[in-house]
Amino acid sequence: MENKRTCLYDKHVALGALISPFGGFDMPIQYTNIVDEHNAVRQACGIFDVSHMGEVLVTGPESEKFVNYIFTNDIAGAPDGKIFYGMMCHPTGGVVDDLLVYRMGAQRFFLVINASNIDKDVAWIMEHAKDFDVVVENQSEKYGEVAVQGPKTEEIVERILGIQCNDLAFYTCKEVEIAGETIIISRTGYTGEDGFEIYASHAFTNDVWDKLVGSGEVKPCGLGCRDTLRFEVGLPLYGDELTDEITPLEAGLGMFAKLDKDFIGRDALAAQKAEGLKRKIVGIELKDKAIPRHGYEVEADGKVIGVVTTGYNSISTGKSVCMAMLDIDYAKLDTEVAVRIRKKVFPGVVTKKRFYDKNYKK
Repeated sequence: MENKRTCLYDKHVALGALISPFGGFDMPIQYTNIVDEHNAVRQACGIFDVSHMGEVLVTGPESEKFVNYIFTNDIAGAPDGKIFYGMMCHPTGGVVDDLLVYRMGAQRFFLVINASNIDKDVAWIMEHAKDFDVVVENQSEKYGEVAVQGPKTEEIVERILGIQCNDLAFYTCKEVEIAGETIIISRTGYTGEDGFEIYASHAFTNDVWDKLVGSGEVKPCGLGCRDTLRFEVGLPLYGDELTDEITPLEAGLGMFAKLDKDFIGRDALAAQKAEGLKRKIVGIELKDKAIPRHGYEVEADGKVIGVVTTGYNSISTGKSVCMAMLDIDYAKLDTEVAVRIRKKVFPGVVTKKRFYDKNYKK
């Protein structure tokens, strides 16, 4: 089956991007190189095509009740324009997907899901919607989406696009009428930097891309640096740190699973919390420059105690670091472990998953 293409695909080809399959789409991995693009976001402003993400609209009299039932975080009574991060879980506690829920109104919720999970998620949501007075619409084909990220983003979006965004707090959104259409802009992102995500028609999305990239002030960025950026600040990637088998608690995301309310998977998570975790995602810093990759084994005391989920030589810190799922006995900070890279074993130490923050000094 052929991969899908986003509404900005021709722009990526024209810019000479390296295109590769991701989540069922042909997506730009890099334009110049990952380091340049990564640093542009950390220091100034970059733009990502994230039109491959899925969007699902839930409306109707029981929409809040329904979304709160399929979602681990608690959206009840939240103000309009508030955004929540959380997960949809199987009854076993494993994760169907992690997602954002935008509260657009008392009976209107906009769910943003991962590209690779669109079909699975929509089917899962539809199945559970049968018992509620709601309407579920898969709007993934309708929207293009760009993420504009970096410390200079607010000023650039206001000046070049003419969209006021300084009124948006982190994790809030609003609808704006521009050129005869309604767009959604939110102060969200996946990079650890300030920034905005804009959801609009394909034509409007192309116009936004042209204006920002054409200004020379905003660097086009591929999915390569999107991964290095999210990883450095400890954000999970579905398929690596979250899966059908990994629970939010094991991923260290328990704060987004509100066990004092009812949701699918709640009982399993409450039981897991009561029993105590047997494994957990942690950070590891190697004492060497060798790079730990996804799937590499982690060892201690002469045995395998876990596996790397994501690893890089961190661009912002210069250190070789990874996230890894470890047996709980080895998950405490400062525990000495080792990562097997090919035939050699490289010593390291358990750290926090957030490897970089704005105050970091190399």
